[in-house]
Amino acid sequence: MELKAVVFSIPFGVVFGVVGLFVNLLQAICFLTIRPLSKSTYRKINGTVASLLWLVQICLLEWWAGLKVKLYTDLETYRLMGKEHALLMPNHMCDADVLIGFLLAQRLGCLRSALMVMKKSAKYLPIFGWTSWFLGFVFLNRSWEKDESNLKRSLQGLKDFPMPFWLTIYAEGTRMTPDKLSEAQKFAASRKLPIPKNVLIPRTKGFVTAVKNLRSFVPAVYDVTLAVPEGHSTPSLHTLMERKSTTVKIHIKRYSMKDLPQSDEAIAQWCRDRFVAKDSMLDKFRAEGTFGDQEIHDTGRSIMALLVPGSSCYLIYLAMVKLCQKFSLLSTWRGVGVLVTAFAATVLLMHIFIEYTKLPKQKGVQNTQPTRGKATDFKFN
Repeated sequence: MELKAVVFSIPFGVVFGVVGLFVNLLQAICFLTIRPLSKSTYRKINGTVASLLWLVQICLLEWWAGLKVKLYTDLETYRLMGKEHALLMPNHMCDADVLIGFLLAQRLGCLRSALMVMKKSAKYLPIFGWTSWFLGFVFLNRSWEKDESNLKRSLQGLKDFPMPFWLTIYAEGTRMTPDKLSEAQKFAASRKLPIPKNVLIPRTKGFVTAVKNLRSFVPAVYDVTLAVPEGHSTPSLHTLMERKSTTVKIHIKRYSMKDLPQSDEAIAQWCRDRFVAKDSMLDKFRAEGTFGDQEIHDTGRSIMALLVPGSSCYLIYLAMVKLCQKFSLLSTWRGVGVLVTAFAATVLLMHIFIEYTKLPKQKGVQNTQPTRGKATDFKFN
């Protein structure tokens, strides 16, 4: 990490680490004692406990980095969001998409039940991955032979979920980069498919399986499109840590699950058609900088996302001061060594997260399909 990111990551990392370990401990206790007696009660308590950690990350976005999120949808969809089960299908714009999803869920009242389908390696991330596993995230190997039965079992296990949940599935399978976009364009050209300019071609097997297994008890699919206006940087964990403010605009269109096709191939084609429509919408967004006149004017930043991390920060640092005074940590070499080790562990923890989420280095490929305006209108890290 750059020095600036390291310095800024220490105060956040201390709070994230301490709150996260506390959350994981409570989750483990509930898993061993409450889950065997009542899975529904376990899920309610677990969701509330996990949301404490998600609020720390939302605080990073809203109050530390000043990220602005603007939502575009119709009023009927807005009234239903957070009050019904839904399958979310966003484009995978950047490495901060997961955190932006938490932020949106918090604003619409379903942070406790915001679930995601993620790659298996994320499960082993300290604190974040452990919290996600306890919460019931679906982790995939990216090998359909290994993933199919696990995905079906996990989806069917949501039938008795006690609260309205959001299950986010990234149908593109990976984050957008210029290299991957170029590969998608070449693939589309070879198959005589519409050539994408702003999204990747979706991998439809997981989406088809999700629709078939959720259709009976999930009423809606939310087609989510994220975009960054021209002149604003694409958010990443690294830039958020450095307090680089930016704006993300989100368009959501609701589709009734009962109106989706029945056959596997028809569902797959429906998914592909939605991404063709996303691509066209993002083309229009490039030209106009907006998704139209359906902007929802909410109350702004969450006070809860400030109070919970803020009070946690106060208690943690107060405890640290008391410990330093009680054990004279600042007046002995051993005490200084303990503090240095603790801060080094914090920096290492944040370094792991930033490196894990960082986009791979690009090969400098160019788009195979010309687009309106410059290729850098959308900035990808």
